[in-house]
Amino acid sequence: MADERVVSDIVTKFFLNTCQLCPRLTRHGVQATRHCAEIATQHKDDDAEADIIPLTTGSVAEFYIEPMLPLVGDIDVMFHLSTELAIPRGHPPPTQLPAEFSNYVKVHEIVDSHLPGYVYLEIRYFLTECTDDDNYNYFESEHGLYFTNLIDNDDIGIQAIHGPALLTDLSHIYLLSMDSVPCMRCLSWPPPAADWPTRHRYHDWPDSATVNHVINNGCDVVRAVHRQCRQDEWMSKHQWRLSFSRAEIVLLNSWMPIQQIVYHMLRVFVKSELLANNDTSDAALSNYSIKTLMMWACELKSSSFWTDDLNVIRICVELLHTLSVGLTDARCPHYFVTSCNLIHNFSDVQRIASQLMSIDKAWLSTWFVNNYIQKCSLLCPESVSSLFNNVSTKMKLQNAVSAVVNWRQNTALKDTWNALQIAEAFISHQPFKFSLTVRSCVYWMTELAKTHTHLAAYFTAAVFLHVAHEIPKTGFTDVLMDVLATVAGQSNSELSLSKATKLIKFVVNSLHSTIKFKTIKVSSSTDLNTSELVELLQQSAVQHLTTYRQFQARDFGPIAMIITKDFEALYVYKHGNYQQCLQTSTQNVCTLLNQYALKITHVLTRGGFMQLLDDDIVSLIALTLIVDPECRDMHRYVLISQATLSLYLMTQCQLKLRHSVTSLAQTLHYIEVAQRRHPAGRALDHLTLKLTKHKALTYITEMMLLAFNSL
Repeated sequence: MADERVVSDIVTKFFLNTCQLCPRLTRHGVQATRHCAEIATQHKDDDAEADIIPLTTGSVAEFYIEPMLPLVGDIDVMFHLSTELAIPRGHPPPTQLPAEFSNYVKVHEIVDSHLPGYVYLEIRYFLTECTDDDNYNYFESEHGLYFTNLIDNDDIGIQAIHGPALLTDLSHIYLLSMDSVPCMRCLSWPPPAADWPTRHRYHDWPDSATVNHVINNGCDVVRAVHRQCRQDEWMSKHQWRLSFSRAEIVLLNSWMPIQQIVYHMLRVFVKSELLANNDTSDAALSNYSIKTLMMWACELKSSSFWTDDLNVIRICVELLHTLSVGLTDARCPHYFVTSCNLIHNFSDVQRIASQLMSIDKAWLSTWFVNNYIQKCSLLCPESVSSLFNNVSTKMKLQNAVSAVVNWRQNTALKDTWNALQIAEAFISHQPFKFSLTVRSCVYWMTELAKTHTHLAAYFTAAVFLHVAHEIPKTGFTDVLMDVLATVAGQSNSELSLSKATKLIKFVVNSLHSTIKFKTIKVSSSTDLNTSELVELLQQSAVQHLTTYRQFQARDFGPIAMIITKDFEALYVYKHGNYQQCLQTSTQNVCTLLNQYALKITHVLTRGGFMQLLDDDIVSLIALTLIVDPECRDMHRYVLISQATLSLYLMTQCQLKLRHSVTSLAQTLHYIEVAQRRHPAGRALDHLTLKLTKHKALTYITEMMLLAFNSL
């Protein structure tokens, strides 16, 4: 292999060119939003007023880069109850709280233990909200009652417990597992970390604005017991640990890209090389050790350390040597609570310290080529990955790495497209499987605004269709009113059925402002009935979906053929406007089948979206799910392509308008083309095309028989 400096430069350029800034929409981010929205729909089993408030943490929240090899192994979520709060000992009970808290809150004082960073929670106050001024009154609890850290095994469908985390395995539906950490919210910065905001920083990281942001976020308290206390009967049931996850999210997002890249590289190296065969539950090193190392390095080292003579291998080697010194001295101070030493497993420390100190740039460069870049090449076509069969010279290695970089940069838009498809599936499935609430709707809208603003239109359409689907079954309930008012732009959580008329009038005005086509006349009076509201909701949903398609066509035109009026065609067909539907569908079919695209655009057919579909397709979907119930959680089984749907609508309209046999013969040709283009695994597409073909052939046979009999 080429000399050390050349290889380290190649590795540096590889990471700089492949660790792209995250597109605002990623599949891991979408999955995290889905998990949090599901959690937000739930309540504590024994308290209907105790809402569960989630927060995405871990790699999804901390990284804004997206390397080729995934840095997200699972989805990390913290959640607290709206009825519980922690305050530092000696602090007065709060008189005002954020809106996420309930009108009745139990307050616990944080009591320091003999171990830095580990605490107990003493129940001290009960808060009740005043209806007049939204302030809270308090009364004291009996002293000496400490809150236990015991976890309810039935919490939010967990399957295992690991430390403070509740583990949920979702591999059966091809999703990452979820680590949910129950916590108690503390709105104040904790005394054990009191020196962090004020300590002198020579290199202005973090800057004063970031420090203020961090301390204003406060902290959390999680169920975790120090290893020294696990055998003690009382402490094992009552000890908690301060958590600074909120602070870490802010700090890591303030890093320069090179710092995030180095952090990713160090995590990969430690996990793959040092922890691969070790019991990570009691290891001397962990991801948190590397995070702590990086936070201290960002504070103690000048910007020139990171940017002058930019070489990621040099930086990694220096930081690994720094870590080695800390392990040798058995001293790794917590970044926020400096009196807390993170090193606790002394049996393996010296071996790891010696191993880290022996690492040099030549060895680490070769390690990343063999254990990272070559793994990345396996994601590429064989013509690229095969180049690594021989990288014995500088030129050959450079050519192989450059080929991987080029492939990576050329597939970025496809990755965003795939994330968008996953987001659509989650959004359509959310109301179908989990009850929508005002809180979950607000969470979805807030997170979508951070990721991909166009999805807001899709989410709004999904909610409108869900409400339209539920109204005939349950009536216009309080919950549906609140959800609809929230999504339509008016938060109104105290509505009752007696106020339905006012809300309907508001919703009608909101919907009218978005609908560009009309098929019914809607009364402007306040006695609008629910059937008219359902119709308006469907119309507005279709309008939002059409707007969403226009955004898709604009953003993903280079990789996908997207027609923008598929939902409009569905809607006018359902209302008997067959001539307009035929015109639109025929144009759609010609556009889709006369051009080849790398990506196929789909229509989801479950939940509220099903009300837009023809009865025959609904029956076909139902039979598919009855035959194989496992398909119900797999969104690919309820997808139908724009081409298939357009062909079905085109054929149905031709039949209803009694078109000629010649016209249907051309349609049969289109069906054969579509059947060849759809992969064998596209079950619903192939079943729908077979049904369409059968309808067309039956019609042609009948027409020919009529012609024959008339002779």
